[in-house]
Amino acid sequence: MTSVAVVAHAQKTLGGGLPELRRVLADAGVGHPLWYETPKSKYAPKLMRRALDDGADRVLVWGGDGMVQRCIDAVGDAPVALAILPAGTGNLLARNLGIPLDLEAAVDVALHGARRTIDVGRVNGERFAVMAGTGFDALMIRDADRNLKDRFGRAAYLWTGAKHLRLRPFEAKIDVDGTRWFDGATGCILVGNVAKVFGGIEAFDDASPDDGRLELGVVTAKGVTQWTRALVRTAAGSAERSKFVRTTKAQKIRIKLDRKMPYELDGGDAKPVDRLKIRVEPAAVTICVPDEEGS
Repeated sequence: MTSVAVVAHAQKTLGGGLPELRRVLADAGVGHPLWYETPKSKYAPKLMRRALDDGADRVLVWGGDGMVQRCIDAVGDAPVALAILPAGTGNLLARNLGIPLDLEAAVDVALHGARRTIDVGRVNGERFAVMAGTGFDALMIRDADRNLKDRFGRAAYLWTGAKHLRLRPFEAKIDVDGTRWFDGATGCILVGNVAKVFGGIEAFDDASPDDGRLELGVVTAKGVTQWTRALVRTAAGSAERSKFVRTTKAQKIRIKLDRKMPYELDGGDAKPVDRLKIRVEPAAVTICVPDEEGS
């Protein structure tokens, strides 16, 4: 028998909020789910482990990509299905998997949808499901704090991104699956597990979260003009055609920088480092997704 749990970021909102979620679940026959709330996503791993210890085998995660990332990191190899109730700003994993941004529809997927086992990446020991990177993307995410995102939504990233178009490039040495692939100046290194990243932009057009590989992109643009050209190409879905962008696929990635830089994973910023060790974990987590046959 399925035991349903809710792990919720109490500061995030979707539809009528958590009270409506309780009502929708009750109407669907789930009157007394295991229930855990937190005011900050950093406490989500502890709540996820409590849910697993309490016997949950289907966990509904209420929040944004940061909340989902922390729950995926905490679940390990436990035999549990995660369902995303996308109450965040970007909701990138939900968008890539076709999970609706509507509360009742998302709950229907959680309770009656199909299941899809996807890969995750691991950067410096921590899992990510959407992307990780350093340089321009990490600075953009770092500066888009909660107040800015609450006020402007996804447009907050456009605001903060514009501030860093004059970013001084840094030197990077990148090994892909044991072979030197890049050695030079760059302003952004991005690793993706899915196709669509910021604002639904398709940075990696043939990416799949269940192909056992990660996507790697390096941007060598310098200055506002070159960055604008690279970003326009990316927004048009043809990043690989820009002379300022290099891409490849990888299972293991080692990155050495000439100075410490902040990095990000799934929209959350992390402390500056000058080394990144990244690898794919194939078929690592099961997600509830829409049933293609019409659920």
